[in-house]
Amino acid sequence: MDPVIIVGAGPVGLTLALALARQEVPCVVLDEGPGKDEPRAARTVVLREDTAALMERLTGMPLARAGAHWAGWRSMRRKQVMREVVFDGTEPAPLHIAQHVLTGALRAALTGERLVKVAVESRLDGIEQEPSGVTAHTRGPKGTWWRGSFLVGCDGPRSTVRKIQDIRFPGRTAVERHAVAALRTELPWQDEALLHRLPPWRMSGPSAGEVTARPLPDGVWRLDWLLPPGKDLVTPELLLTRIRETLAGWAGGTTPPYELLDTGVHTVHHRLARRWRADRVFLAGDAAHLLGALGTHGLDEGLRDADNLAWKLALAWHHGPHEALLDSYQTERRAVVAARLRAADQALPLLRGGAGLRAVVPGSSRGHDALLTEGHLGHGQLGAPGAYADSPLAPQHLEGQVPVDTALGAPVTDVRVTAEDGTFVRLRDRLGRGALLVVLIAPGTGVWERKHWVSAGIMPQLAAAVTALPHPAELLVAERYPGAAAHTVLLVRPDGHLVTALGGVRPADLYAAAEATVGGPVKAQAEAGASAGSR
Repeated sequence: MDPVIIVGAGPVGLTLALALARQEVPCVVLDEGPGKDEPRAARTVVLREDTAALMERLTGMPLARAGAHWAGWRSMRRKQVMREVVFDGTEPAPLHIAQHVLTGALRAALTGERLVKVAVESRLDGIEQEPSGVTAHTRGPKGTWWRGSFLVGCDGPRSTVRKIQDIRFPGRTAVERHAVAALRTELPWQDEALLHRLPPWRMSGPSAGEVTARPLPDGVWRLDWLLPPGKDLVTPELLLTRIRETLAGWAGGTTPPYELLDTGVHTVHHRLARRWRADRVFLAGDAAHLLGALGTHGLDEGLRDADNLAWKLALAWHHGPHEALLDSYQTERRAVVAARLRAADQALPLLRGGAGLRAVVPGSSRGHDALLTEGHLGHGQLGAPGAYADSPLAPQHLEGQVPVDTALGAPVTDVRVTAEDGTFVRLRDRLGRGALLVVLIAPGTGVWERKHWVSAGIMPQLAAAVTALPHPAELLVAERYPGAAAHTVLLVRPDGHLVTALGGVRPADLYAAAEATVGGPVKAQAEAGASAGSR
């Protein structure tokens, strides 16, 4: 079967290629550039705990050494500390990393990957679809035709794939602008991110009075100043003055020594593609959505797109068309991003608007700070990972379903589990292999060798039920899981989202849930795809 064509060699496209290769699906990545990225210290990304774990799993690189896990978060208004968060293990710390470092780690992981071909200096200019596949044409020194089974546009905000497929991309332009600087200096706090609203010192030029500082390795900091609406030019002189004023304000009046590494202006747009799928063509990342106001992180959502799509494309590639499964990519991911965009658009007038609106919308400075903190730290409607509770893949009417602390459709909590070979691993380490995960909660198993309990109690019955499932599944055992009673059985998707929690071994419920998760009976899906292709 033909490989999957991925257009775009940014973090989302490279992540999708690696994720597909891990599931034995060949890919061609069309990279319009030379195959390397220009280092930009001021272009950084913030990853939530589970997306950082995804990157480490795919690259094999301990990204914490290349980036910075924040020791804490502090938000201030004028001279008052409004909130402090300490990341001591109970609260997962975001990972802050330069984007070129992340992209370099992905490229390095692809170097020895036999199933992935990266075609550099290959700019897409044509797509042709037919029932059995898709053909892409590239221009450049090695312009040619590429034949694929599916094509995924990960080619950014100006996506050629989206334009060729005539997919609308409505939304709002320049909802926020930030002046950005990366510099090496010493600040009064160490390894803590800071959001400072209405700082007491005078900010040169028009300003909304908000600055964010995020640490990077080796004493480097990224500083972002919120700019007022409009297109006023940010001159080098204005930016240097702002740097000196800000550093002096934090240091008590005297500007400390600093080394300026990089500058830029970051403009945030809010857009959402009308469709994310056109037959065998899909959109992901910035090609499908743009967001980022109020501290939300667009790349983090793009990586979730890749994680969601990879196992579905892999299943379709290996077993034939699974239309319901492939359709669920758009249904699930578009709904999550749309909800986050709505939340940001509703909060923006409250946080950035005038006094007239604030007079009729309830809220306080502390409430405004809480909204911003949610976006920056990955909490609430602005920042928390999306759940797929209303997914078309969600099983219906399971009599044995029981509640746990993880909502249905939400990402599972990472716990220690015992694998089938008796080794102790993390639950997240077993994700992304294409298999469903069945996790039995069995207190006490961690202190006994596997041979003593693998044939005891309910294990033989559960093992038989797992073997009979309509899709490959791996049986894992955990001593505990938040909110789960002993003998609870969890079914987890390959991308780490909880399908169901069952009270005990219930083969019929487990089978029905697994069948729903892969889009229904495989044979029926294949026949439906063949029928659609013959029309």
